[in-house]
Amino acid sequence: MPNENDIPYHRHQSNKLKKLAQVFPIICLIGPRQAGKTTLAKLTFPDYTYISLEDLDNRHYAETDPRAFLAQYDEKIIIDEVQNAPSLFSYIQTKIDARDNPGQYILTGSAHLTLLEKLTQSLAGRAALMKLLPLSISELTAAHQLKSTYIEQLLTGFYPRLYKSQIYPSDWYPNYIQTYLEKDVRNITNIQNLIQFKRFIGLCAGRHGQLLDISQLANDCGIARQTVNEWLSILEASFIIYLLPPFYKNFSKRLIKSPKLYFYDSGLVCSLLKIEQAEQLNNHYLRGAIFEGFVITEFIKYRYNQGLEPHLYFWREKNKHEIDCIIDTANRLIAVEVKSGETINDEFFKGLLYWQALTDAKPEDSFLVYAGNQKQKRSCGQVISWDALDDVWQTI
Repeated sequence: MPNENDIPYHRHQSNKLKKLAQVFPIICLIGPRQAGKTTLAKLTFPDYTYISLEDLDNRHYAETDPRAFLAQYDEKIIIDEVQNAPSLFSYIQTKIDARDNPGQYILTGSAHLTLLEKLTQSLAGRAALMKLLPLSISELTAAHQLKSTYIEQLLTGFYPRLYKSQIYPSDWYPNYIQTYLEKDVRNITNIQNLIQFKRFIGLCAGRHGQLLDISQLANDCGIARQTVNEWLSILEASFIIYLLPPFYKNFSKRLIKSPKLYFYDSGLVCSLLKIEQAEQLNNHYLRGAIFEGFVITEFIKYRYNQGLEPHLYFWREKNKHEIDCIIDTANRLIAVEVKSGETINDEFFKGLLYWQALTDAKPEDSFLVYAGNQKQKRSCGQVISWDALDDVWQTI
């Protein structure tokens, strides 16, 4: 059991997990490998028995005799990497139906296609699903671990192990990708050519922050369009990438309808692009897209940490007018423009001003996030620095 003093950060999701465990018999915590799921589960529920199905003996026992495996424990169990023994879910359902007490099982998993399928089939209505991504800016700030510059922060990324063990990103990420290919990808589907799949990931990295073009990806990788769709689903299922959907409300009939492709972690996409030094990132043609993806991912983390879906979009007309991020709330649309420059200039506000003229949006619903460190309230919107992104949510 880890000691809290050994962990340099407190995860915001912990309080939500405790509340859910008071009303649901099962909590299922999913997210990318090495996001901190195990540590969070152990620290949030310190009196629970912990079992890892990464352990081959435990896995064999759970697969071959699931009834006896579960019978060892009364309640309050953390089962880690539960997707490794999918037959357990039906037996867990039986135990829950027999004694419907809250907080009986905490289940964690890295690849969520299997988990979601089993939750739908066996545990619907019995389980609360939470998604944990790597550390957020606010979590790093609270732990005094935030890097001094945004370039250094983007290059390092947000996986906890990098901070706990002080590992260089260039040493850690290539091994992370290899582990991901050998474990998560093989668990999700039967891909024969992992070398080609790894090349596909690299091609996706080169399109970070760009509109998704299935045909072009298929041509560049030498695979069928159907295979591209299948492989994108795998990357989404294991929380490597997400596809940001376009906002469809018909303010204009000439809207872009393709999603944008982003990687969840800036350090991972930098590694895939072979960016190892701050100077390389500072001069890279995708620096703006990497910064943009970082901001949008932070918004996703904020919502996931509250157990909520993000409801994030982008908006673009075919004449190139664009808003990088639209936050769709119950009664407001929040427009967020993202600029990687550290000095504010009037050009930064052009997209917001066009949006306001088109939609009659109020300036208080418009934000500019930039790479500098000032917070300003302007007549056309609010300016937010890269390290204070939670301020956007304080107005919603």
